[in-house]
Amino acid sequence: MSNDVSIFKQQSEVIASNRAPSALSQELAKSSNGITSRRIQTNTNGTFKRLVNGEQIGDAIRGEINVIIVWALPTVSRVFYKEKYDPKKDATLPNCWSNMGDKPEESALDPQGASCATCPQNIKGSGENGGRACRFQRRISVLVEGDKSGDIYQFNIPAKSLFGKGVGNVHPFESYLGFLSANKESPDNIVTTISYDLNADSMELLFSPVRNVSDAEYELVLAAQANPEAKRYTQITVAQADNVKKLPPAAEAKPVVTRSDEPDDEPEAEEIQEPVKRASKKDTVSLKDDIADVLSDWTNDE
Repeated sequence: MSNDVSIFKQQSEVIASNRAPSALSQELAKSSNGITSRRIQTNTNGTFKRLVNGEQIGDAIRGEINVIIVWALPTVSRVFYKEKYDPKKDATLPNCWSNMGDKPEESALDPQGASCATCPQNIKGSGENGGRACRFQRRISVLVEGDKSGDIYQFNIPAKSLFGKGVGNVHPFESYLGFLSANKESPDNIVTTISYDLNADSMELLFSPVRNVSDAEYELVLAAQANPEAKRYTQITVAQADNVKKLPPAAEAKPVVTRSDEPDDEPEAEEIQEPVKRASKKDTVSLKDDIADVLSDWTNDE
């Protein structure tokens, strides 16, 4: 399935596709830190849209799209938001997430537990409708069939499209991976159709194999797998691939232990009063004798 977009009014000569990046293109790339975000967006109206830095390119594709999966993490990721999703509000970063589904990432803003296995947000019933508050998630990197540019796109697979049993060669994603493995095939050697499940009440996707990739497509796959974007798109990162920078609601205040390799400044010395010597019994008796002598002298003077 081709959805190429031509930016030229005319192009008569065939140019080499392996030109090195020019000095100008490298200089301009510095303004955006060299990061380009490409992803395929799924929509409730049953369409797929290709987005580059958040802007749609080409027409939306309805119903199904053919891709080649070039990278995926070996396990399902986890992501947790404290606030319920509201399409009218700006997207925020998740409170907690785990790329490998085992423990919170070090960069997680509000980790919910030491490990995903024992996390209270991973208990059935902690979320809506008896589900888990912490959701499963898959991000894969794909090439679009017919796109000879070799551009890599991120594709987010909804949680409801991950698990379940397939029928024939049509499967939810995790079942699809098992189906390919059982038939001694790998996702990066197959053109895969991603389609909307028309019998589902909510937006759910199905995956099925179309054919083996051609030699030319295989070369694009190898080039894509050597590109750091392929791995980066499969991970839940802080705003890099999503262009989301708004922080989640502030986490509850927790006591913070501060450490330093230098001692605090010593406080100014307080003025210390000299101790007062307490009179001994001997001193007390002598004082009484002196007073008696004075009174005796005063009486005699009269």
